[in-house]
Amino acid sequence: MYYETKIEDTVRISPYRFKDPLEKVAMDTLNESYVGKLDKTLGLFVCVFRIDEISEGKLVIGDGATYHHVTFSAIFFRPEQHEVVEGQVIEIAEFGAFVRIGPMDGLVHVSQVTDDFINYDPKGGSLIASESNKVLTESDKVRARIVTLSLKAKSIKDKKNKIGLTMRQFALGKPEWIQAAKNKGKNKKTKA
Repeated sequence: MYYETKIEDTVRISPYRFKDPLEKVAMDTLNESYVGKLDKTLGLFVCVFRIDEISEGKLVIGDGATYHHVTFSAIFFRPEQHEVVEGQVIEIAEFGAFVRIGPMDGLVHVSQVTDDFINYDPKGGSLIASESNKVLTESDKVRARIVTLSLKAKSIKDKKNKIGLTMRQFALGKPEWIQAAKNKGKNKKTKA
């Protein structure tokens, strides 16, 4: 889930940037410092999108830069346990599919793709359900539920962060799987 929050900090403006607009330099500097960082409470820092307040600069002896107290608005992405997310399959492996959900990646283990037994096709780069013949390939759009969440590192690039996904529940999976399940449910109601 994306959300906005306000943060206060001090930003250092190097002398070579004095000619540029102060708010733009402050925003660039803050984005360079924060983007991609993970906070256990706030989530993943996505971007600074507005400088709300910026103080007059202060000098520090021995440093030609100015230091400004800033209040800024930032966007964070914080996945939540049991949240339903939509994403795109970015990689297929023998053990599952990696799905990009917003700025982060999650894993749908083969046991969580469908109720069927899953076969891995290395040539086609796909996961194939043995009974229903459902096929999951790279670039497929999917809907999944977050079932495990472990954000222990301070950066998005760290492998300690793990997001486990499932597509085995009703209204999850590829759009055509979801539509087929809905149609099957409608047919059962009309026959009864």
